[in-house]
Amino acid sequence: MAEQTQTKVLDDALDQLISFAMGDENYGVDIQTVKEVIRHREITRLPKAPVFVKGVINLRGDIIPIIDLRERFNMEQQEYTNMTRVIVVDVNGRSIGMVVDSVSHVIRIEEGQIEPPPPCVGKVSEEYIKGVGKVDEKLIVLLHITKILTTEEKVDLSKIKRSGAPKEAANEPVKEAVKAAS
Repeated sequence: MAEQTQTKVLDDALDQLISFAMGDENYGVDIQTVKEVIRHREITRLPKAPVFVKGVINLRGDIIPIIDLRERFNMEQQEYTNMTRVIVVDVNGRSIGMVVDSVSHVIRIEEGQIEPPPPCVGKVSEEYIKGVGKVDEKLIVLLHITKILTTEEKVDLSKIKRSGAPKEAANEPVKEAVKAAS
């Protein structure tokens, strides 16, 4: 019984992140916000959408808005490759896909390895950053997923019609989806 309690305390002290890259920089998002990781697919463009909103996809009957994190963070654009992935996350009860260069793997990081964001981190504005994690010799910028979009942008994206089509069988666990996507 004491061993179970000790394991629970250890798990609470660890954060699990999906690690991904954009250019030479490593980023991470809390695994609890990630619904799945999919390969990049054809996107239907939306008229008058902000430049970083690439459009929408139909994912098993759900219409998912897709944002390009490179464009959102004002990073240099590059062509999508066979390594390009879409991380589908839950932002305030709404699924949103984020296009990233590649997805690495699931990382477990201790609270003590996470520091508050410095005034300027890489090319990403400090407002989007939850902290910076140290894993081995690498730094991973931890994104604050709920702050990637402004309140107004969230409202605009919520107006995109959601489909009432039934979902297919339950998704694979996120860890398995990451393995398959990489």
